[in-house]
Amino acid sequence: MTTHEKYMARCIQLAKNGLGTTYPNPLVGSVIVYNDKIIGEGWHQKAGEAHAEVNAIDSVKDKTLLSKSTIYVSLEPCSHFGKTPPCADLISYHKIPNVVIGAIDSFAKVAGNGIKKLMESGAKITLGVLEKECNELNKRFFTFHEKKRPYIILKWAETEDGFIAPLEKDEKKPVWITNQYSRQLVHKWRTEEQGILVGTNTVLEDNPSLDARDFFGHSPTRIVIDKINKIDESFQIKNKKTKTIIINNEEILTKNDDILYKNIIFDSVFIENTLNYLHFLNIQSVIIEGGKKTIQGFIDQGLWDEARVFSNTIKFKNGIEAPKLNCKNFTDFQIKNDQLKLFRNYD
Repeated sequence: MTTHEKYMARCIQLAKNGLGTTYPNPLVGSVIVYNDKIIGEGWHQKAGEAHAEVNAIDSVKDKTLLSKSTIYVSLEPCSHFGKTPPCADLISYHKIPNVVIGAIDSFAKVAGNGIKKLMESGAKITLGVLEKECNELNKRFFTFHEKKRPYIILKWAETEDGFIAPLEKDEKKPVWITNQYSRQLVHKWRTEEQGILVGTNTVLEDNPSLDARDFFGHSPTRIVIDKINKIDESFQIKNKKTKTIIINNEEILTKNDDILYKNIIFDSVFIENTLNYLHFLNIQSVIIEGGKKTIQGFIDQGLWDEARVFSNTIKFKNGIEAPKLNCKNFTDFQIKNDQLKLFRNYD
């Protein structure tokens, strides 16, 4: 690992602290180095608050060192006025001579303009340090702006014999396949995404809360596909605790300030139109947790980016079959008696 890569790796590590709290902004970390020693660092913590470069510069005790230092940043510094001033201007103001950047920002208001500003101010620019890792860091942000849809994560758990649920059960609640540690991990994942989506049958059969009650952090916006409004007020997804979007095919006669109803035609482009609507709402990422028909629909249309599939030695012998994913490349992890396979639909 080179010196530049060492400090950029620290930028990435810092940036990950903001996962789930910076939407709609990207994850960014920054480190300031003088004489091969970190004298300042920071990350973007929340949308509307100071960017990573600002926090890094503010953390430097002796500001006279800035004009002799190198600033590392995982994503191109912004060049436009939003809720905060341009970071490129701040770097130039402090006359930081060397700027090392991990990835170029594809957001239209930046897209190379930050680099241009810095070069015009006389800074020496080094690009593409750990670029792949920096792009991976902001896979949600880049997918949203480049593909004009949310980043899609599929998640399910299946038995050893390939079922996600039994055909019959005594109560309207999930029959757990995974252990408590895997379930807590899922709640951690929920805090990292902006939306969580399920179909009608998942709600009718399991009555889920779709929140992140078993982990620290925010709960995602609940998105429920309910074509003919089968889900009544007794279900937990209508408990008003979390913002909820109901996508249906019928006119809703009663209005509810806590739930947003959206009418979308259930045709061959229903999934695409749903993603277009979520993009319109500035939802950058969605984790889809069921059911089989809903998940399979996204798989069949190739509209997914990651799949996170748990399995266990439990057998149902019969039941609802798990989604079919024709993808051979995966990484796997063991979580006590559970196996987790991670699939990606991109290089």
